Amino acid sequence: MCRAAMTKSMVTPLTSRKSDTPLSGTIMVPGDKSISHRALMFGALSIGETIISGLLEGEDVLATAAAMRAMGASIERGSDGLWRVHGTGIGGLHEPEKTLDMGNSGTSTRLLMGLIGAHGIEVRMRGDASLSGRPMNRVIKPLEMMGGRFEASEGGRLPLTIHGTEEALPLEYRLPVASAQVKSAILLAGLNAAGRTTVIEEKPTRDHTENMLRHFGATVDIEDLEDGAQAISVMGHQELQPCAIDVPGDPSSAAFPAVAALLSAGSELMISNIGINERRFGLYETLIEMGADIEVLNKRDQGGEPVADLQIKASKLTGIDVPEARVPSMIDEFPVLAVAASCAKGTTKMSGLAELRVKESDLLLLMAEGLKACGVKLEMGADSLAIHGTGAAPRGLKEGGAPIKTALDHRIAMAFLVLGTATDEPITIDDAAPIATSFPGFTTLMEDIGADIRES
Repeated sequence: MCRAAMTKSMVTPLTSRKSDTPLSGTIMVPGDKSISHRALMFGALSIGETIISGLLEGEDVLATAAAMRAMGASIERGSDGLWRVHGTGIGGLHEPEKTLDMGNSGTSTRLLMGLIGAHGIEVRMRGDASLSGRPMNRVIKPLEMMGGRFEASEGGRLPLTIHGTEEALPLEYRLPVASAQVKSAILLAGLNAAGRTTVIEEKPTRDHTENMLRHFGATVDIEDLEDGAQAISVMGHQELQPCAIDVPGDPSSAAFPAVAALLSAGSELMISNIGINERRFGLYETLIEMGADIEVLNKRDQGGEPVADLQIKASKLTGIDVPEARVPSMIDEFPVLAVAASCAKGTTKMSGLAELRVKESDLLLLMAEGLKACGVKLEMGADSLAIHGTGAAPRGLKEGGAPIKTALDHRIAMAFLVLGTATDEPITIDDAAPIATSFPGFTTLMEDIGADIRES
């Protein structure tokens, strides 16, 4: 169901209160969302059986599974919790009988636009109210250069229809803005193009697509250019080999209990089996620079991705200037970093945040408005945020205050619930339903480690 059609009875306000005891325990968070999406897609492009363990079973990833089924792949979850994918092979996607409903998943939408645009099929896609508000032109432009044709709603938005091409053209494309999703969409289209497709990125972004392509047996070439940029290339019509994938815990999901533990006096938490890809670890590097007691233990490799366990202890944080070059490695974690910064001593400055304004919601604005409502002093620019912390948690929402507006964004919802575990006054969010898109079981996990989060 489209979220815009939800009735009031389906809206779930939640209130978070400071716990009487420290947070503690050993936990595992759900599987990495970025890797889960790609595991399903690449398995569907292989010939044979791909077996996936640890798949994130949130709404966003399930939207990807439903879309790949609709285009011919066999995808089933066994009673053993394993997902088995039998693919169609590259070039073998079928035209779906119905419109693909992408829900709130921007990753599914943008990556599938790349896959579909290089197949000779016609596909219509729709999303919920939040996703339908975000322009897709940054993906549409390069894919049209490769031969795909798109009929989008006003402003390049969903719903849209993709007229894929049977003769996709190889492309060399320099990303105007750092975006792993745009990069991945082009590379996925390049898998079915006749020749070499190259994406040039001036700032490094998540490289899960490149890592997983190699895991499925494809050749990916990476070249460092003289101007400091990097060129990532794939040859079309490579055959992907089915394989086993063990999805590590999502570092973006782990960020929420991790920050909660840092902010609650006496807390000590172990988070097991977390992906520590250097292009996803920026938040933890930043927290450590702010004084966080975070220890990375038992480093290992898992399906082409580095994995470790994180030991986290409550810490006094100090504000810093976050290096702009680090932004792509922590783009989804800025809401929870802003929460940590609001409890730190001194000013935390964040810049280069333009990408936050073109997510499924304007995360920069939502974060600033919510923090102000909780008594945090800050300045927001067009692509920047400066948070002035006092070394103690802000007051939270005073009794009778309006709930924090989440605008259907799961990151905003979880970030403010984390803040509520540290403030003297409770914090209420207007709707927790979107959390299920990326972190099913979030509330239960937080309660298990000692947080006080309950329905309002």
